[in-house]
Amino acid sequence: MQIYHKGFNYSQDGPGNRLVYHLQGCNFRCKWCSNPESLPLTSPEAFEMRPEDVLEEALRSRKLFFDGGGVTFTGGECTLQFDELRDSLRLLRSERINTCIETNASHPKLQELLPFIDHLIADLKLVETDLHRIYTGADNASVLTNLKEVADSGRSFLIRIPLINGVNTDPAPFVQFLRSISTRPLTVEVLRYHEFGKDKWGDAYEIRDGFVTQEQYRGFQAALRDAGYEVIET
Repeated sequence: MQIYHKGFNYSQDGPGNRLVYHLQGCNFRCKWCSNPESLPLTSPEAFEMRPEDVLEEALRSRKLFFDGGGVTFTGGECTLQFDELRDSLRLLRSERINTCIETNASHPKLQELLPFIDHLIADLKLVETDLHRIYTGADNASVLTNLKEVADSGRSFLIRIPLINGVNTDPAPFVQFLRSISTRPLTVEVLRYHEFGKDKWGDAYEIRDGFVTQEQYRGFQAALRDAGYEVIET
């Protein structure tokens, strides 16, 4: 698989200390993306690792997986390299290494990965289809369908909502959608907008005045809690 970055991170990409692989390529073009270098499917900066290489590195790193840690695959969008990702997850699970993926939840075969994943982190950027197309360059029908199917499966997972001023600060569509996919409590994390990728985009960066106020942030969280959802902060 093509990887543009790897390294350890604590608690931001799943529980505990984790070896995180950032896979090259993404099918979304989110206007606030902090890693635009990951968007192309190929890059001269990316390097190749086979699933067997991932397993070998994880086994060497096993003593560092404290506090429930393990291996996380993110992106870009990790599911674009589906076969290699599935094989890597399967090998890791065969050695009882904790696994996690961070995904935009758009891949039509996402359900096939679930038996090999301990922790699923799924982005929900926008519920409204027209706005999703405007700000991500992609349709969100498969995202909404996948999230409903995962919820129907009964497994626990984390939904992450990036909160951007002028884009998606109204909690009502999110609450309405979450209620439509599950009657049981779901876990949600709200991520405040930042400009970590602005310099990488240069003049192509389109978000203006994206920062949210503390009032917007806490109000959004409160609306989710009032609707019965667990809201976490990492």
